Amino acid sequence: MKYVDLFSGCGGLSLGIERSGGQLVLAVEKSDMAARTFYHNFLGDASDVGQWERYVASGEDNQIAARLLVRELGVLLANVAAMDDIRANGLDLVVGGPPCQGFSLAGRRNPADVRNELPWQYLKFVSATRPRAVVIENVVGMDRSFAAGDLSSFHQLQQALTETGDGYVVQGVHVNAVHYGAPQHRPRLLIIALRSDVAAGRGVTATNETWRSGFVDQVGEDIPALAPRPTSLMSEMRSVGDAVGDLMLRDSDPAGLGDYAISLSAAFKYGRKGPGENAGNHIRRRHNDRTTQRFRLYQYLSLNRLDQRMLSQAARLPETESKLLLKHRLLNAPLPAISPDGVRLAESLDDLIDLAQSLATRKHSQKVLAWGEPARTVVTLPDDYVHPLEPRVFTVREMARFQGFPDDFEFLGKETTGSDRRRTEVPQYSQVGNAVSPWLALAIGRRLHELLFS
Repeated sequence: MKYVDLFSGCGGLSLGIERSGGQLVLAVEKSDMAARTFYHNFLGDASDVGQWERYVASGEDNQIAARLLVRELGVLLANVAAMDDIRANGLDLVVGGPPCQGFSLAGRRNPADVRNELPWQYLKFVSATRPRAVVIENVVGMDRSFAAGDLSSFHQLQQALTETGDGYVVQGVHVNAVHYGAPQHRPRLLIIALRSDVAAGRGVTATNETWRSGFVDQVGEDIPALAPRPTSLMSEMRSVGDAVGDLMLRDSDPAGLGDYAISLSAAFKYGRKGPGENAGNHIRRRHNDRTTQRFRLYQYLSLNRLDQRMLSQAARLPETESKLLLKHRLLNAPLPAISPDGVRLAESLDDLIDLAQSLATRKHSQKVLAWGEPARTVVTLPDDYVHPLEPRVFTVREMARFQGFPDDFEFLGKETTGSDRRRTEVPQYSQVGNAVSPWLALAIGRRLHELLFS
């Protein structure tokens, strides 16, 4: 199944497609940081920084021949010879996630609207290369219209793809990676399409409604032909503890792989490391004493089902009102207050209120993830989620486990970056947070391989 990955990022979508029989023709990614991780895991060794910098500086034809173009998609579209070669290759599949939140059909008449440029470039590539199947992935929210009676960007993009080239049969789906084996709630929108002649030859049609995924025992048999089949029962739902518990044991038992780590290795293994070897990118971040103590307090509140947001709410109030709020919220808190790592935080209610007031912060996004439940959607900021048992944020490897990356998938470059540089840099945490879950990608790839080749 020959495929091209546009806006490839570090390769989450490609990882699942490859494991379902895909053969990469070309990936396109403008971020040299994310592209370096992609190259290192799919094409060759990019651990040498100097060698990678020479690759990035090399000509576009050299990069296209090496199957990874570290440029914007517009550069590829302008390369007539390369586009002709790709079309002659007879593509089976084009996948990618162009930013589409502001997409509008009116953009065809207003090329200066930058919100429309990238999805139109994606459609131009599809029109020029005529792949048999197309997948477009994006965030939830794109299916909301901005004004009553208007079509959302999600539905307008489906209409545009229907009319692209010789036409496509198009299915919109709203999926969650937790239904496909990931220990993470990660809702996403997908547009999955077959070229009209291919769909007609296989009797494939699409519904007019957006299909929503569920666990295997929830959705039954009434699934649109183009939708990826869920793979997990509700009783098989994986949790934070399933995903990262073995990493906590590795210090004393290097071979202590958990069931989830074994399933990752079986589904996605690339061969750089064997099962039981130390996982890379598992570097615990260092926090100052005050932050560590705040994380312990968050954990205590979480374990006792107390609202963690009280710290941010208290930080926004004058001192007297802040103290009254905390006293009301903590009145029935169990004492003494002890964190999961055994540190005694407070002996009395007054001590606990004073501690909470001293650690109050306006930051409201930090939340302890529950050990026995799936993770929340993995994001690009490492500080948003707190480990349930250790007073720290999660490592890159732990976040990657939630997504579905195996331990031998190595992330290169900076771990994180400053606020100003976030506009241009894509460090390891952002690479993980921006990726498509490989578990979902595997289900997509298997379904399309079945439709195209069975």
